[in-house]
Amino acid sequence: MSFSTWMLFVTTVFVVSATPGPNMLLAMSHGIRYGVRHTLPTLLGLLTALALIMVGSAAGLGAVLAASEGLFALVKYSGAAYLIWLGIKTWRAVPVLVGEQLATEVPVMGSRVVRFRTGFWVAMSNPKAFVFFTALFPQFMDAHQPQAVQLAILAATFFVIETSWQFLYASGGAQLTHWLHSPARMRQLNRFAGGSFIVAGLALSAARRVGG
Repeated sequence: MSFSTWMLFVTTVFVVSATPGPNMLLAMSHGIRYGVRHTLPTLLGLLTALALIMVGSAAGLGAVLAASEGLFALVKYSGAAYLIWLGIKTWRAVPVLVGEQLATEVPVMGSRVVRFRTGFWVAMSNPKAFVFFTALFPQFMDAHQPQAVQLAILAATFFVIETSWQFLYASGGAQLTHWLHSPARMRQLNRFAGGSFIVAGLALSAARRVGG
């Protein structure tokens, strides 16, 4: 893939990972309760589950690409449509304060194994992750280039960004919760994330129409 395509992937993933979701909220709440060091098992559980999801998604994409370039192109266009739909939905979402979301969580106490298991199942229990990876990765892949190398680059990039954000949420949970305890700021965050999804989907579709 070209450097510009990779940078677009970096920007997209940066926004996706920054948006508060189940994984980041769990990292934040455990960071507040246990401190960063004792939250590491939780983060490891989250990342392990994401790795399994990515492997499954990558295996499916490889099979599709090997079967038919036309089918792979269909998956790419469907993925672009999904990103645009996700952007519209995120833009229009009613702001939900992070503090209110954290208050609905059941406190998880126990050993490192318990925290790892909690992180693992929180990440695995979100079926949208499977759809998201399947929709996201093809947008930045060249069907005429080696698949394994491209998937490895995309996966490594995602993990670096995702891990960085999880550590940030865990270490700065209290401060971030206070900053996001505002409907106006949550609405701005939703619109920023939603707009980024829409732009990414439209830009990738336009690039394919021009380049074939």
